[in-house]
Amino acid sequence: MYHDVTDIQILDDYKLQVTFDDGKSGVLDCKPFIDKGGVFSKLRDPEFFRRVHIHNELGVLTWDNEIDIAPETVYSIATDSPLPDWMEDREQVA
Repeated sequence: MYHDVTDIQILDDYKLQVTFDDGKSGVLDCKPFIDKGGVFSKLRDPEFFRRVHIHNELGVLTWDNEIDIAPETVYSIATDSPLPDWMEDREQVA
């Protein structure tokens, strides 16, 4: 189960304050994603990073509807909650 993002605020140093539909909120540090490279390397551009928005239908963070971060991951990091079991199992295999 994941929770929709209902509000975001852009903070300094590639961080986002995120609020979820269950009322919980926290900070998502996007630097680890940027450091992974690949598609996330676009987020290194501050202007591009500031274009983050909430996808109207899916309730996830997205940049130009081409880059997003799994909502379960956003929730886990921002609220310091465990990942769903199905994601933890997948990460152990990877």
